[in-house]
Amino acid sequence: MTSPTQSSVEALRQQALLAAIRGAAAPPVQSLAAAGRIAGSPALIASGLAAYRGNVEAAAERALSTTFPTVAAMVGAGDFGRLVREYLRDEPPRVGDLGEWGENFAAWLRRHAALVEWPYLGDCAALDHAVHRCERAADALFDAGSLALLESAEPGRLQIRLRPGSSVLSSVWPIATIHAAHRDPASDFGAVRVALAARRAEQVLVVRSGWRGAVVGVDPSTADWTRSLLDGIDLAGALDRAGAGFDFAGWLATALRGGWLQGVACSVD
Repeated sequence: MTSPTQSSVEALRQQALLAAIRGAAAPPVQSLAAAGRIAGSPALIASGLAAYRGNVEAAAERALSTTFPTVAAMVGAGDFGRLVREYLRDEPPRVGDLGEWGENFAAWLRRHAALVEWPYLGDCAALDHAVHRCERAADALFDAGSLALLESAEPGRLQIRLRPGSSVLSSVWPIATIHAAHRDPASDFGAVRVALAARRAEQVLVVRSGWRGAVVGVDPSTADWTRSLLDGIDLAGALDRAGAGFDFAGWLATALRGGWLQGVACSVD
């Protein structure tokens, strides 16, 4: 059985190794070797740490370029790699699955002093991340039979449920236009330039389409309605929030065509 002292030494060794790999503040290589925290000569340790660090940075860049493809395309491979290395030092992964890493990347980009001339980059990253999370969400079959509850139950007892991974984002920037342009090989980005110059605000619904995440531009009232549903508000409350001008029947038809719904649930008295 490992003693408490041995466990403490091993924890310190692991912390020192991870800090050294990240390039964070840590004892010099000579001190690590002398203290017995990492075995080997200082030169061998330094070489090993450099190799580990390179592997970690390469894996981090691959992971974030997959999660944030729009951002990677906008800034270019070289600058994106530098951003990833900075982010890796500031916000290292806390779980082994790098697909779960990057939750704070959008907020981190918004705070980055060198990106003040790209104020829309953080919102573009938030959209990329929403699409990524949508694609990693659990599968759910559409319960078509549950739609009958809309005619047989009181609206105050009903909840309309969207497919897992669905989300809605609002931005003062044209994030849907930017996102679409970077997925169209024929795009000349003219629409993006016009939308940015006008500082056109856009709202989007992110929802599963097959196994991919789809980005659907919506109007502000539909965005607010979607938030009500995602917040778990019952149908009566959501309709009250939406106001008399909201076309529920039209929205429902669009949602069914788009495959946005998981079904309708009825609370038990």
